[in-house]
Amino acid sequence: MTLKVLEHEQGDWAVLQVCGEMDLVTSPSVRQHVHDAVADGRRSLVLDLGEVRFCDSSGVGVLIAARRLMRSCQGRLRLILPAQGAVEGSHVNRVLAALGVRRLFDVYPDLDSATEETAGPLSA
Repeated sequence: MTLKVLEHEQGDWAVLQVCGEMDLVTSPSVRQHVHDAVADGRRSLVLDLGEVRFCDSSGVGVLIAARRLMRSCQGRLRLILPAQGAVEGSHVNRVLAALGVRRLFDVYPDLDSATEETAGPLSA
């Protein structure tokens, strides 16, 4: 399976919907999309990872680097990791939890809650 990144906006938020597999070969594409959004002046970014079917350490590295980049420019990064998604729940959510880095991210169950200013993230 390949990776597809769809870009759109919702309010003040740039949204990158990632579909497919985030691995050593495909993860640089996600990294480039994040960098392009920041270069375009976007400081509020949502990564919708609900349709990611596989994520290895390269993918996790891209997520951590995206967090670091957004923090360095006083930006905001939110992840969408729905309870249901890649077969039996979000694959990325399980990977991040297993690695102990899930708590680093503001996670939301859907796009509406991720782009709502008053909504709080899900607990880790």
